[in-house]
Amino acid sequence: MNLVFKVTLAIVLLTSSHLFGKETLKVAVAGLNHDHVHLLLNLYEQKKVEIVGIAESDGQLVQRMQKRYKIPGNLFYKDLATLLQHVKPTAVLAYNPTNEHVQVAELCMPLKIPVMVEKPLASTKAEANRIAQLAKENGTLFLTNYETTWYKSNQLLKSLVDEQAAGTITKMLVKDGHEGPKEIGCSEDFLRWLTDPVKNGGGALMDFGCYGANLMTWLKKGEQPVAVTAVTKQFKPSVYPKVDDDATIMLEYQDGSTGIIQASWCWPYSVKDLQVFSTQEQWHAVNGTTLLKYTSPEKSETIPLTNEYYENHLAYLEALLKGEVKAEDDLSSLSNNVIVVEILEAAKQSAKEGRRVLL
Repeated sequence: MNLVFKVTLAIVLLTSSHLFGKETLKVAVAGLNHDHVHLLLNLYEQKKVEIVGIAESDGQLVQRMQKRYKIPGNLFYKDLATLLQHVKPTAVLAYNPTNEHVQVAELCMPLKIPVMVEKPLASTKAEANRIAQLAKENGTLFLTNYETTWYKSNQLLKSLVDEQAAGTITKMLVKDGHEGPKEIGCSEDFLRWLTDPVKNGGGALMDFGCYGANLMTWLKKGEQPVAVTAVTKQFKPSVYPKVDDDATIMLEYQDGSTGIIQASWCWPYSVKDLQVFSTQEQWHAVNGTTLLKYTSPEKSETIPLTNEYYENHLAYLEALLKGEVKAEDDLSSLSNNVIVVEILEAAKQSAKEGRRVLL
């Protein structure tokens, strides 16, 4: 934990009409084999972001993406090091295997180029600590993007918790996952590393366990749990022979509260929800647009989402780089996400050894 540090982030509540400034963000892309890259490329088609370079070594993947999104050929480079010799972007967005995030940090941090990777931050605690060290030494942001960061329901729930609107948190429950990456049609380029125990660091435990660890660390204001216990399963070994496809993780905190993370590639449907129980009430962020409050099992009310927040990671990143408002322990921050990786590594150890792991 000595390498964990507070990364100052800027947060400005923007309306949808102010998602992007007059000048579009100039970004470089590290890798194309993560299916989340399509959000970025769709925004590129809409001229809401400027891509100044793309690093990708797979020629066939380059051809497919170039044709689909009408990307000029002169934007492509074989690797990130070569790209950075020719252009200096405002930021680098990484859509590559999780265990390659540390390589992006090695190249970008000394050049003072901010980076945002897709979740989770790293595949191991050692990689996460190295990224944190590089970011601290060079005074440069290294961020992690989660879909659930942009859920207005989660943001409002956090505000209510911070206001202590309903007593002390006793339990947190997060369910994340879907029917399975192959079952929902993820690309072969994505599946090749997502189902690799080294490149991804694991299976469903890493892919979806990180959401709960991220949200719980945020709700607990950057506090590390004191212990982690986990159980992993392989319900579909013929489909995912190398990694787990289902994980249940329990986090124990110093004040006696607990967090339960249910991460799976075996849900009968797609789910990303967050429940928080206090001594007086229960909040349930069912999805990004619905927040419920329960005062009893029979009595609930829908809380209007009147709060404003960023639509996506690019809107957030643009406001962040302007430095308009500062905040700490954000969902994207290194301070949060180093702890996330520590939790995930402890969970893997617990599942492997069949015991409770102390942090």
